[in-house]
Amino acid sequence: MSTFLELGLKEPINKALTDLGYEKPTVIQEKAIPQIISSTDDLKAFAQTGTGKTAAFSLPILELLDDNSGNVQAIILSPTRELAVQIGNNIKDFCKYLPNIKVTTVYGGSSMEDQIRSLKRGSQIVVGTPGRTVDLIKRRALKLGNVQWLVLDEADEMLNMGFKDELDKVLEATPETKQTLLFSATFPREVEAIARNYMTKPVEITSGEKNTGSENVSHEFYSVTERTRYPALKRIADLNPDIYAIIFCRTRRETQEVADNLIRDGYSADSLHGDLSQGQRDSVMGKFRKKTIKILVATDVAARGLDVTELTHVLNHKLPDQIENYTHRSGRTGRAGNKGISIALVNGKEKGKLRQIERIIKKKFIEGKVPSGKEIVQNQLMNLIDKVQNTEVNESEMEEFLPSIYEKLTSFDREELIKKFVSLEFNTMLKYYENSKDLNDLSSRDNSRARTVNENMTRFFINIGRKDSLNPGKLIGLINEQNIGDKVEIGSIDILDTFSFFEIDKNFEDKTLEAFSSNQPDFDGRSVNIEITKKERSGDGRRGRKKPFGKKDGGGFGRRRSSEGSSKKSSDFGRRRSSDRPDRSERSSGGERKSFSGFGRKRRES
Repeated sequence: MSTFLELGLKEPINKALTDLGYEKPTVIQEKAIPQIISSTDDLKAFAQTGTGKTAAFSLPILELLDDNSGNVQAIILSPTRELAVQIGNNIKDFCKYLPNIKVTTVYGGSSMEDQIRSLKRGSQIVVGTPGRTVDLIKRRALKLGNVQWLVLDEADEMLNMGFKDELDKVLEATPETKQTLLFSATFPREVEAIARNYMTKPVEITSGEKNTGSENVSHEFYSVTERTRYPALKRIADLNPDIYAIIFCRTRRETQEVADNLIRDGYSADSLHGDLSQGQRDSVMGKFRKKTIKILVATDVAARGLDVTELTHVLNHKLPDQIENYTHRSGRTGRAGNKGISIALVNGKEKGKLRQIERIIKKKFIEGKVPSGKEIVQNQLMNLIDKVQNTEVNESEMEEFLPSIYEKLTSFDREELIKKFVSLEFNTMLKYYENSKDLNDLSSRDNSRARTVNENMTRFFINIGRKDSLNPGKLIGLINEQNIGDKVEIGSIDILDTFSFFEIDKNFEDKTLEAFSSNQPDFDGRSVNIEITKKERSGDGRRGRKKPFGKKDGGGFGRRRSSEGSSKKSSDFGRRRSSDRPDRSERSSGGERKSFSGFGRKRRES
């Protein structure tokens, strides 16, 4: 393996890297740095999460840019605030001995005036989220006419978050002569489309096989029902006394509920999602990095940019809606040479997704058994004993207290002391798991849909489906364009051949009906109709619908959607023949329930 100096980087950069503890370049750095330095060709780079992508694209830019010019020479786009801040801070560290180079990071949720002042003072490198970058371009505060490098970092996630329009606007503001560098952890079709549309004959490099998982991560799954999902999650955490983990959830509401439950049950946990203010998010992430918090419950988007190298576990409370995102999740552990475990909790309907994920990561899931109470207590006790054995005794500090301690304990023999010691530490846990049930017994699985119906949601029928080229992302875009309101929550989405279903927070039921009625939308020229369906109840055999209405032809639909939502492939949903009768009831929702988080016409940058 080469050194950074051998890759062509000048001495001030190498000195900064040495100060930061960088010794040898990673595979993606070894391939990307000389390629960018020696060529103006566009570059398409695959690199898994945690492989050093930031240094791979920023170090050669620092090597080449003109530090005597105050013009913006490099624009780096990132999908989230956290990741943008992380990239900006990393580049500032790399510039430690390059005093003339200035870096400005721009993102929503922070003072635009401060960012404008920083840009006016002159910055050669700007790191930003797409939304704020476009806002500054429109205000003429950010001028990209002299840009030589455009970096699209986490390009797959930018598309998942609906930033295509913003990418187009940024590209319009940059010269055609720029070098475009696309870095992505996964390469779904949408990212390949970016390469085709935005790049000219790009060179392609990889640091491993595309879309595969890290070699340092093992993958396990545990079978659960909705009733046992949270208890199983707790038992897995209890089985691992030194757990340091991220629990991934699909929606902001689910994230907050799981975090609240864990905190209530005495776990060192907190939540990270798009409804938190920037100050709250910074506080939570700071505590997690310092391990004041041992379990972080997060959405996919909010966890981007969280640079933690020592995670022992990633737990999927539910699998992501877009299966490619599993690679991002599992890649948060097993970093910097450490081993990690990625665990998925799946019910019967979700197991089909495991096979799809296995094809992507080129690894098999190992089936685990939810631990019993006895196993957990045994593990916790042995962990405590190990800690006692490894504890260093500072006799000099304790010497004056030892005589009184010995005198106090003289009436106890060795066995009694051990029992009391264990009881002091474990009485609560022993009592909690004393009569614990076997959570691996799924014979009591709840087959009635009534118990899994989300009473906070209203389910709608819509008369377009897979045959209309509808997918979940486009459906969210269509809903967003109706301007129903900010921070509205979507539940499940089922895409079928000729029609579909979606759920919306029932507090916005009337507004949804009114918005579709007054806006009269169409989808690729087809008139759109929605109506409320009745949720199926166990055993009553009733199906039906209410509040039907029709729509006339009208305007188009938009692509924008919430940062917390994710696009999904239609293949993940149930299939029906086109001849099937659309009875618009729960009987028709042949696909697996899909959960999306909040959406609104004004997308929040997470």
